Amino acid sequence: MASGETIELPKAEYEALLQRSEDLDDLLAVMEADRSGTRIPHPVALAISEGGSPVTAFRTHKGWTLRELARRAGLSPGYLSQIERGIKPGSVKVLSRIARELGTTIDALTVDGESDLG
Repeated sequence: MASGETIELPKAEYEALLQRSEDLDDLLAVMEADRSGTRIPHPVALAISEGGSPVTAFRTHKGWTLRELARRAGLSPGYLSQIERGIKPGSVKVLSRIARELGTTIDALTVDGESDLG
């Protein structure tokens, strides 16, 4: 585009483009939030960027029920549910077991910054 050229858009189209840009920025922030270098699958990153629990996002991406992950990680379904809903933060030991079962890292499960990791 040459200097000084402009494009006119209806306000609704402009706002839709702006919202899409902000959504992409949020998605990129989630994908970059995992400091360990582990890649977060796009559907998981999208679910997290929309406000979902990282544990829930990874679990549903694997196609597991809450009970299945709880069994695999050696937790009660009630306790895992509290972690997923943000009621309990989960200890390092518990988050490590969950991360191992989901094939990811603790960092990926705590991208929202809400854990008791210090």
